[in-house]
Order: sequence, then structure tokens, then C-alpha cells
Amino acid sequence: MAEPKQLFLNLFEMACVSHITHGLWPLPENNRHRFAELSYWTELAQILEHGGFDGIFLADVIGAYDVFRGGPETALREGLQSPNLDPLLLIPAMAAVTERLHFGVTFSTTYEPPFAFARRMSTLDHLTKGRVGWNVVTSYLPNAAHNFGLAGEVPHDLRYEYADEYLDVLYKLWEGSWDDGAVIDDRENAIFTDPAKVRYINHVGERHRVSGPHIVHPSPQRTPVIFQATGSPAGIEFAGRHAEVVFTGGRTSEEFRKAADGMRSAAARHGREADDVKFIAMAGVIVGRTDEEAADKHRLYQQHTSLDGILAHHSLPVDLTAFPRDITVREALLRAEVLPSAVPFLPLDKTVGQALDFIGGSRDDRFLAVGTPKTVADAIEKWLDEDGLDGINLRQYHSFDTARDFAELVVPELRKRGRLPEAGGAPTTLRQRLFGAGDRLPERHTAARYRGGANLDNPVESLRLSAGNVASF
Repeated sequence: MAEPKQLFLNLFEMACVSHITHGLWPLPENNRHRFAELSYWTELAQILEHGGFDGIFLADVIGAYDVFRGGPETALREGLQSPNLDPLLLIPAMAAVTERLHFGVTFSTTYEPPFAFARRMSTLDHLTKGRVGWNVVTSYLPNAAHNFGLAGEVPHDLRYEYADEYLDVLYKLWEGSWDDGAVIDDRENAIFTDPAKVRYINHVGERHRVSGPHIVHPSPQRTPVIFQATGSPAGIEFAGRHAEVVFTGGRTSEEFRKAADGMRSAAARHGREADDVKFIAMAGVIVGRTDEEAADKHRLYQQHTSLDGILAHHSLPVDLTAFPRDITVREALLRAEVLPSAVPFLPLDKTVGQALDFIGGSRDDRFLAVGTPKTVADAIEKWLDEDGLDGINLRQYHSFDTARDFAELVVPELRKRGRLPEAGGAPTTLRQRLFGAGDRLPERHTAARYRGGANLDNPVESLRLSAGNVASF
């Protein structure tokens, strides 16, 4: 009999007050206001490690939500992902108080140069002993483009073209610039690094010119685990080339399976295997010792959910709350002089009231479980076995009650069913935990073509400093 499929369990986080559960931060004993305290993150990390979580997945944005109502005021009042700290800086603190907790962190390929980011990620991979992954995003907020000197957003598919070159540079640095064994730490001869095993990459592309060599020696994973959140055709093709874990979803089981099958097919087109890509979805789990206790928590969260926060998060270019609830969305858009193409997700022939109710309840989607530990575990097993999920990013309604409830009530039930590892396992790299096939990317991944210095643009065999390029002091 086959072993039951195990769940990869992340807590979904962001270094802000209101991440994805808008309006809930003022609830009694919620710690969201402490997001800028280091102790918040170290306490949370220890709850997760001791509670049986595999990791913490850190979201990020690099702009304000300033489309709704024509400015950032609503988002600022709501604490909607602003203020927002840099998530990369939180990881060392959490790694220092844990041994097995893994970290997924979000960073955009569109605006900042790749060389400095390669250094930061290699540093994190060293400091965490290989427990880190990178969630590749291309950034979509108009304000993000303005913050980096652009007049407007880079078109969606062009952002993915930029991202392809960005990752190509990173792979050259992470996989091709240094050989294993370059660091020899020879005290007797006072040689730390063998220069013959380090090389320039000399990348010259459409957007980037990077000489190298990489400034950090090979880390446990070299390339961090590549996460990606997508569902678009360009994103799916990108995932087929690069992604190891895809953060996706769907309103139905059929939608999710269709998206996953599309990404597996894309992976096959790029010489990879279907199982080289795993899938996680955001999931809401509200658990109680009784059904009544869980239902009470669910009602509390629904009652305090902020519709304004959700509308601002959607960057809705029309304020539907300003119109009568009984007119159609089409009529409201006509009055607001907003084209339907600007809001393709809105049901034009529904009333404004129906649309607002739908948007307000959109988080109660396919991957939601409310009830006792047994009820919740049954749902999670269905997600794993019938939908084909490999893991979840657990939505936080309350910090730290959501994580504590799951750890205390759901984890023991999942362990009893063989769906989570037993407590106290040996630490592993993130890639080993996910795939069980070692710390490094498999040879069939596109990044591997640069190993040993192969396929670099104008490769230089070793570092040879001549008198002409040594700085004078």
C-alpha cells in the first residue's frame, strides 16, 4: 500500500498590519500591530517550528495601493500592506531561533539589478543552511513602476521576458561562477580560494551586463528553491522553464487541476519531468474543538472583515460603494465613465449589491475548511488526493491564534494520518524537504547548463589579475 501523500505546510505572512485578512488586525489579542518588532518574528518562528509547520512564506509589494478612490488613503487607513518592511531582512532572525523551519521570500525581477540580489540570496542560503526559497514575481502595482522611475507599468508579458534574462544572470552566478571545492581554506599555504575554480560570467543581454564573478561562494542549495505565483499563459510558460513550486488556485477543483496540468505540460516542453513542479494554494483553516466553536470564529472574522480593504486590495478603479445597491454593475460603470474592460472580473449584469457581496466573500473559496480537527483534516486530505495539491499557504486570520490553533489541533490529526512528518526530524534544506532528491537543482533544470562554467557568454577560465587592472593604492 502506498504511503499517504504528505502536506507541505506554510504559514502565509507579510511584514505589515493587514496582509490578506483586511479589518481583522484590531481584534482582541491580535499581534499584527507588532509587525515591526523583531520579537514578533522570532516568537512566530518558534511557534511554527515547534508546531510542526514546514515553513513561512513571506509576501511583498514595492508600491502602494493607490488606484481605489484615486489615491492611497483607503489603503493607508486600513494598514493594507503599508507600512511594509523588507522581508529578506527578517529571515536571519527567524533562522537563528529555529533549526528546521524553511523560508520562502518574495522579490521582484523588474526593477532592481540581479547581481546584488544574487548576493543577498546566497547569503541567506548560507545563513539558513539551505532553508530558503525565492518567490519570483514581476510586480504589478502602478505605484511600484513610479517608485523606480517609470511612467507606468511594464506590460505583463514583457515583464516575463525581463524575468527570463534576470534568472539567466542569476543561474550563471549561482551555478556557473564558482566550482564546488573552490574554497579550500588552506591555512598552511594561506590560500582560502582556488582562483582556477572561479570565473567571470560576462553576461551581455538586452537589459543586463554583468561581468561577475559571483561574490559569494557556493551555498548549500546554490540556487534557492524557485517559487512562483501565476496563472497567465506567459506565467505558465515561465513556470515550465523555472519554477519548482507554483502558488496557484482556482474557484473549483477543475480550475485548479487545469492550471496544474498546463504547468506540468510546460515543464515537459522544457525537458523537465511532471513531478519537478509542486503546487501550493492559499487555504483558510478555522478550527475549533467543536463545530460550534469553529463556526463562532468564522462568524467573528466575517463580521469584522473590511470591504474597503478588499476593494483597495483589488485596485478597483471604480468605487462601487458610492452607487445604489440595486443598479447593475454595467450602469455603475457607465455613470463612473469606467470601461468594462478595466474590471474584467466584475459581473456586469449583476447588481452592485450582489457584486459587493461576491467580492466581500471571495476569500471563502474552494480551499476553506471550518470545523473540528477531524473535519479540517478530511478536507485537507481531499485537497491532497483529489485536487492534487502538494501544500498550502495557511491564511492568517489572527496572529498568533491561527498558527497556534492549527499546531495544537490539526497537526496531531494530520500526523496520525501520515500527512505530516513526525516531530523532531533532522534539519534539511528546503529542496530536500520538498523533493527528497538532494540539495541542488536536478541536471534537467535549465539552470544546470551553466555548471562547471559551461555555456557562459564569453567565459573566462579563471581570474587572472594583470598589472593593468589592479587598482593603485
